[in-house]
Amino acid sequence: MLKRVFVAPDPGRMRLRFAARAVLGIALAVVVCSLAGLSLVGAVTGGLAALLALFTVTDATVRGQAVTTALLPAVGLPVLAAAAQLHDHPVARDLTFLAVIGAGVYARRFGPRGHSLGVFAFMTFFVAQFLHATTDRLPELYAAVLLSVLSASAIRFGLWCYEGKLPPAPVPAPPAGTGLARVTTRQAVQATAGAGFALVVGQLVSGQRWYWAVGATWWIFVNTASRGETLVRGFRRVLGTVIGIGLGPLIAVPLHGAALPTAALLAGCVFGIFYTAAVSYTWMMLWVTLLAELLYGLLGVLTPGLLALRLAETGVGALGAVLAVLFVLPVTTHTITDAWIQRALRCVHACTAEAAARLAGSTDADPARRIAELEQLLGRVRLAVAPLVHPLNPMLGRKRRARRVLDLLDDCARETRGLVAVAADPEASHDARLAAACWRVEAAVEALTGGERARLDIAAEAPAAEPALAHLHGLERALAELATPLRTPSGSPLVGA
Repeated sequence: MLKRVFVAPDPGRMRLRFAARAVLGIALAVVVCSLAGLSLVGAVTGGLAALLALFTVTDATVRGQAVTTALLPAVGLPVLAAAAQLHDHPVARDLTFLAVIGAGVYARRFGPRGHSLGVFAFMTFFVAQFLHATTDRLPELYAAVLLSVLSASAIRFGLWCYEGKLPPAPVPAPPAGTGLARVTTRQAVQATAGAGFALVVGQLVSGQRWYWAVGATWWIFVNTASRGETLVRGFRRVLGTVIGIGLGPLIAVPLHGAALPTAALLAGCVFGIFYTAAVSYTWMMLWVTLLAELLYGLLGVLTPGLLALRLAETGVGALGAVLAVLFVLPVTTHTITDAWIQRALRCVHACTAEAAARLAGSTDADPARRIAELEQLLGRVRLAVAPLVHPLNPMLGRKRRARRVLDLLDDCARETRGLVAVAADPEASHDARLAAACWRVEAAVEALTGGERARLDIAAEAPAAEPALAHLHGLERALAELATPLRTPSGSPLVGA
């Protein structure tokens, strides 16, 4: 886990810039709220709103990100008003909270913007419970949200808009379907059911901090699509929370809410959340837990007993998520993994075809764009396969096959990147054998993704001196070898129940 965080590659220092900009944007939001005369509660609300605006908005283009960010208050403020109005009506409040959860997860079918707005709506309701917001505080909280979103936007789209110099990053859409066959629909039902369990049991554990359990259930469902992914994410959330709570008495409690050291540590936690989110959910949850502890210290309510209660509520929320994915419209790991692998293989073929066209002299072919899409799809494959390669997975045969699939897909990606690099060279010449090799790649992909049982043959040709051909032959070999782990007998699927 340590290696993944501190040794993980960071091309272009993207994670570093992402985290540093977040610290700057959130700090500006808090300063602006303070200068506007808002209370500590208002400043905390503003800081959290800025964090969400910088963290959850992931549209492919800067313009899309700006539009989504502008829409955040339009979703969040009505939810905040509803939460405050229902503060003294527990039953109506709870039912509304569950409705917000279901709608927030369902909105993921509309892509990154739907996902961002759904998260912001949920977190607005959650923060209202965290701060015990009532209607008399609504003007201050409205001002905090608006000022903070504007401050975060000034940093993200003005002072430090590094995405403007980068090509738009493709965002793979979730697996398709209709009705209850659609993953987002099933997850909306699952998340609502799991949150309902967490809400009821969480209130039995604590009538004051029950929303922690609901929050744990919600965040376990974020960025997951299958039963296995959700179970692994739940384990990682609990582990990160346990580590964070273990550090709380050593770091947060001794500060007794002292402003300056707490502010410095809060900035460090924000940096940690943004820097580790892409590589380790456990580490991200560690920083989130420390951040929550420091905020409670600022509000003057942090005690060792509160830390123990947070752990208990997190366990309740994780249990709710586990029960929901096991028994409510379960989506198997096999279903999701198979869908992402097939899309990655088709993208490999598309990259190959674009590169071959470029080598043939076509000026319209753009294989580099396809490579960016392939990287995104491989990331989704790794996420889907994560339950199978997890150290606690007892099914060793499936674990070995899953690792083999990942290794071979990495080989495919490496050869494809090499081919695209050769195609980008203006002096690269077209070899007549390229067309035949590309045809074989296409046939191999169709055989792997179409359910055919035909044997995949590797071209029996001498090693190619031409770089493009060498990469194509390497790609052929990797695709042929993929047939073994992907075509296991039905009784021993690559990913199972």
